[in-house]
Amino acid sequence: MARNAEARPRTVGIVAPSGFLPDVAVIDRTAQVFAARGWRVQSGDACFERHERFAGTDELRAAEMQRFCTDRSLDLVLSARGGYGMTRILDQLDFESIRKAGRVICGYSDFTAFNLAYLARAGGWSLHGPSATDFGASPPHAPTLDNFFAALDARGCDAGFAANGPDGRHAGVLWGGNLALVTALLGTPYFPRVRGGIFFLEDVAEPAYKIDRMLVQLEQAGVLQRQRAIVLGHFDPITAMPNDNGFCLDSVVARLRARLTVPVFTGLPFGHVAHKLTLPIGVRAELRVADGQARLQADWSKA
Repeated sequence: MARNAEARPRTVGIVAPSGFLPDVAVIDRTAQVFAARGWRVQSGDACFERHERFAGTDELRAAEMQRFCTDRSLDLVLSARGGYGMTRILDQLDFESIRKAGRVICGYSDFTAFNLAYLARAGGWSLHGPSATDFGASPPHAPTLDNFFAALDARGCDAGFAANGPDGRHAGVLWGGNLALVTALLGTPYFPRVRGGIFFLEDVAEPAYKIDRMLVQLEQAGVLQRQRAIVLGHFDPITAMPNDNGFCLDSVVARLRARLTVPVFTGLPFGHVAHKLTLPIGVRAELRVADGQARLQADWSKA
C-alpha cells in the first residue's frame, strides 16, 4: 500500500476470478462497508457475469484480474468469492508485472491458487483473508473485518489464539491456504518451493478420508517434512461417510503427528468460517506456542 495513502481516499478494486456470485448485491453491501471507512470502490464486470459456473469467460476473468492487479491507482484488490476457476487462468497472468505494481491483493478458498502461484512465479506476497462475500454478509462478522483493516493499517499480522500442539518457537515463510487447492498445484509451475516454512491449511465440506488423502499426498511429495511447523485451521463442516467407522479429523491429525517430526498445531482461526484472520502469504513469520496459547506475527511492511 502506498505510503501516502492517508493523503487521499484509499481505493479497493473487487475482482471475480472464479465462480459467479449467486447474490450480486454482495458487491453493493461490500462497497457500503468500505465507504463507511472512507474508501472508494471499483468493481470488475465479471462480478456481475455468469458463464456456466464461472463469473464470465476465462478470458474476461483473466483480463480483469491482470488489469486490477497492475492498476497503481488501487490500494487493494479484493476477490469477490471463491468457488472454482482460478487455476484455469493462471497461465494467462503476468505475475512479474503484478509484482512490480505492488498492490495488496486478498482472497481465500479458490484464491489460494493465485496466492501460491504469485509466490512461486514472482516471489510475490499476498493476503489470505476475507473476500467480498465476508464484507457483504448480513451481518458481516465484525472481528474478521476489524482484524482485516487493522492488519492493513499495521502492514502486519499479530494474532493470538488457543492452539493444540507442543510448546516452541518457529520462524519461516508463512504460506498455505485451502488444502484442496494446495494439493491441486503439486507438480505444476505454480507450486512454491518453500523450505523451513510455517505451513497453514484449511478446507470445507470434505470427508475426513479426503482430507487424509490430500495430506498423505503432500507427505509423499516431501512437502510436509520440509516445514518448520504445520498449522491447521477449520475444516468444518466435515462430510460424514457411512463407512467412516469412527474415522474423523482427530484420526487424521493423530496419524500426521505420529509420522512427522515437524510439529502439527490445530486451532488457527481461519478457513470457511465467519471468524477468520488475515494472513500474509510469502513473508517471514514467527509462531510461538506456550501452555496452549499461540502467537503468530508477520510483518509485510518491507516485503
